[in-house]
Amino acid sequence: MKEIKKVAAIQDLSGIGRCSLTVIIPVLSAMGVQVCPVPTAVLSAHTGYGEFVMRDLTDFMTPALEHYKKLNVKFDCVYSGFLASSEQIDHCLEFFKSFPDALKVVDPVMGDGGKAYATYTKELCERMSELVAVADIITPNLTEAAILLGEEYPEEPMSTVLVKDWLVRLSRKGAKIVVITSITLEGEKVATVGYDSTSESFWELENVLVPAQYSGTGDMFASVLIGGLLKDDELPVAMNRAVNFTEHTVRITYEHNRPWTDGLMFEGELSQLTSQQKLCDYKPI
Repeated sequence: MKEIKKVAAIQDLSGIGRCSLTVIIPVLSAMGVQVCPVPTAVLSAHTGYGEFVMRDLTDFMTPALEHYKKLNVKFDCVYSGFLASSEQIDHCLEFFKSFPDALKVVDPVMGDGGKAYATYTKELCERMSELVAVADIITPNLTEAAILLGEEYPEEPMSTVLVKDWLVRLSRKGAKIVVITSITLEGEKVATVGYDSTSESFWELENVLVPAQYSGTGDMFASVLIGGLLKDDELPVAMNRAVNFTEHTVRITYEHNRPWTDGLMFEGELSQLTSQQKLCDYKPI
């Protein structure tokens, strides 16, 4: 029997509102990947609800890591996302260091819409660069890319030349592969773009624009991307899988007129991740 790949997912767990672990676990499981959650915090509802109860689990992370080392667990991927404090950066770095052969993925969750999240301090945003420096892959949205680069959030559509510049500059911070989601480009189109510094290849996938945003969309995209890469997809193919499935669930959620805080209605669509998908939408740029 073929060994099932294992992902250590260093993320928060929110009871209400689909995001982080409540998206990552079912999506990667549907793709045949075992998720081993390392919760950074437990929340009654995600932060988008405004009022929530949160328990910081920083003191859980080191004992969990030591237990995994004692068990001689081998992870194929270590994947970090929402962090509850700057101290958790140190614990993430220890996880990455302890599993040197694992694919290291950092979703530098810090903000959206041009603003940092309320729970993300200036120190935490600044220290995110330490994780980016040791990552193989980073998946920032445009806001997070701007924060990492110390740039102003672009209010106007970006040129292809500028997008490539941002991708290369982000890769120079350490990651071999950079994928930025939902960039508005010249020509009135929204796209997801990627850069592989090893082959110096750039990729663009045009997004179908839906006039709504939902919590957990970035978690959905990154999870499908990781699942594809662990199943030996090339980067543009994995990007295409992630874009297609994320857009599919966004459209369904929009058609049902659900509030953005609910997140994406993906539960009835997971079979799409195991079926043949159209994988020819990507193009080099």
